[in-house]
Amino acid sequence: MTEPNRKLRVGVTIHIKDGQQSIWENGIFQNCVFLVQLFNLSPEVERAVLVNGGNVKSPHPSMMFDEVGIEMIDLQTALETLDVVIEMSSQVPEAWLDKFRAKGGRIAWMRCGNDYVIDIERAMYNMPHAGLCSAKKYDAVWTLPEYEHSCTDYFALTTRAPVKIVPHLWTSEFFDKAIATIPEGAQFGYQPGRARWRVCSFEPNVCMVKTCVTPMLVCEEAYRKSPRFLEYVRFCCTLQHKEKPMMVRFARALDIVNHGLASFEARYPVYAYLAHHGDCIISHHWENGQNYLYYEALYGGYPLIHNSEFIRDLGYFYPDFDCQAGGEALVRAFETHDKNLADYKVKAAEFLKTLDVKNKYNIEKYTNELLGLFCSGGL
Repeated sequence: MTEPNRKLRVGVTIHIKDGQQSIWENGIFQNCVFLVQLFNLSPEVERAVLVNGGNVKSPHPSMMFDEVGIEMIDLQTALETLDVVIEMSSQVPEAWLDKFRAKGGRIAWMRCGNDYVIDIERAMYNMPHAGLCSAKKYDAVWTLPEYEHSCTDYFALTTRAPVKIVPHLWTSEFFDKAIATIPEGAQFGYQPGRARWRVCSFEPNVCMVKTCVTPMLVCEEAYRKSPRFLEYVRFCCTLQHKEKPMMVRFARALDIVNHGLASFEARYPVYAYLAHHGDCIISHHWENGQNYLYYEALYGGYPLIHNSEFIRDLGYFYPDFDCQAGGEALVRAFETHDKNLADYKVKAAEFLKTLDVKNKYNIEKYTNELLGLFCSGGL
């Protein structure tokens, strides 16, 4: 392997669009910033920047980028000044990539979604594809541990590039800024002592990997076991589905719906909704077990009912699609969470440190993969 003979200049692509755009639209915007912050701490990096792949010069204030101290450059400047580009939120044009590689630049494709499942759905339902199977030549595909099982071969064979597993990153920086905007009279963070719980689900319901179906069944199981624990349950990100005949038929099979305890809501920022309406989160994933939702819930000390093997020892775990075990976990959380709250917060805080951009392991891992892009030659 031939490593570069100087520190690297690195960019991470992000798609900035015109008009209202929120940092909470999806997790990838935060992921872009976290990766730039990490690379700026790497001993092998001269500087790291965001690369704006959109046609808007500056982000909307709701993206909260003004306060993070990260430089953003356009694609032409990136072509002229950078050594490495990590394609993440925005895809670069094929012609741009060819020019960048021709001058000796390296490019990795960072995949932050379960594209195997997403692309199957797009193909089956004749939806626009995401450009995964393109003629672009990448030096590597980077992805997260949550996608290693389902996506590694899909990524490797379609891109003809090596797939590398890199750590999931999270810090509370954006979340703290958002919490600070909560109006007086509301408070983010679990508050013990309630006689009944207000339960929430925030699964996006745009793809089968994260939906409200299992959380609905888990809550139904818990309610049948212990009906007095539940004040209500709110299924957010479901408003667009609530009138669909199959959804109505499914919902009407459940006591939590027929007894008037469940409602189907629009999409809201987690921090704001919990501050006003929530004591507990029920979550479910399929091959998508690392989510900022989990970290935000743990950060606030909220009981998290989940099926993620990646945080099996945190929150209240149930396996796979086992709704009976999920219901038991929810009832157990209601019965024990208040008395165990201090230990719960300590354990959560210890785990969240492992995700930090300042964590030495994370810096070393990403730095090694960055240098690995130059295995076929150096600067």
